[in-house]
Amino acid sequence: MLIFLVVALSIYGLANFYIARRGGQALAAYPTARTVFLVVFIAMALAFPLGRVLMGLVKEFPGAALVKFGSFHMVVMLYGFLGVVLIDLVRLANAFFPFLPKSFASHPGPVGLALFLAVAGATFLTIVGGAVNAVRPRTVELAWSVPKRAGTLDSLTIVMASDLHLGGLAGRSRLEKIVDRINALEPDVVLLPGDIVDESVTERIEAGFSAVIRRLRAPLGVFAVPGNHEFYSGLERNLACLRACGIRVLEDEAVLVADAFVIVGRRDRSSLAVQEARAPIRSILGRAGLDDSRPVILLDHQPVHLEEAEQAGVDLQLSGHTHAGQLFPLDLINKKVWELNWGALRKGNTQYYVTSGVGTWGPPVRTGSRPEIVRIRLSFGS
Repeated sequence: MLIFLVVALSIYGLANFYIARRGGQALAAYPTARTVFLVVFIAMALAFPLGRVLMGLVKEFPGAALVKFGSFHMVVMLYGFLGVVLIDLVRLANAFFPFLPKSFASHPGPVGLALFLAVAGATFLTIVGGAVNAVRPRTVELAWSVPKRAGTLDSLTIVMASDLHLGGLAGRSRLEKIVDRINALEPDVVLLPGDIVDESVTERIEAGFSAVIRRLRAPLGVFAVPGNHEFYSGLERNLACLRACGIRVLEDEAVLVADAFVIVGRRDRSSLAVQEARAPIRSILGRAGLDDSRPVILLDHQPVHLEEAEQAGVDLQLSGHTHAGQLFPLDLINKKVWELNWGALRKGNTQYYVTSGVGTWGPPVRTGSRPEIVRIRLSFGS
């Protein structure tokens, strides 16, 4: 963790230094504008790390306010960096193969201002569009069949919502909208595959979340597994919060629901000790006195080693975590990291769905993917 923090802060500091230096150079002919830019930019750059430190001491104001303000700077930094790099690449190419008008060199002040405004304007519009996109989740509709019998059930309506990241950046009003959307889909069961809570919650926040989540209408219950963020911000405290909200949290556990189908929930790999192996899916089923003769639904936050579900006779695996990239062009890298970055896949008799999630991590902005709530209609015995 220490090495990670040093590397992350080094990259963060160098990227911001590069943007601030090039922005300052672009505004060199306008001293007042240059000073205002540097003061505002440095304040934004410091807000996020300073807010995180303060939240370690005081869970709410002022740390939460600084984190919320500073989170937008992460997007400013990303697109500001890309804009500056693009301009420098054009300048470098022009140095070897001149193609820009000579007037550019003879009027550095106006040209610098125009380029600054172009990058700043494009970044601003991208953030606004991404912020609007982030709070407008779509509903993904899926209809799949499972050949196994499920007791007296012929079909099942599952609603899945992953990666809510409730906490300092996503509060009660955001949760209320999500709960209303889920209820409108008339689920039989609600499944939450991790990263429900983003920060270690206070008693006040827990009370607010509990009052809203208890409004979920799912006759067969609400089930969840912890993700990496529940672990990072205090696993036991966060799981206690989820259970107080009426959610059945599964940690390497399997439960038989309505004497019809089985839900298996795995511990997230982030919570494993060094060299600790994950509990095999069949072992989890065996401890509960269950097997794969009934339909088996697996909740596993991170979509790693997908073949394990197929080998264990799982019929449906639901995962989140990836956010489908969240921010362009990080989504392009994201696709290379995961076997299934987003969407549906079939391996043998096992169906998989990795959701882009309904919330956001860090900045409440999405430019590389859309938020979503997923409704799956499962039919049995066919």
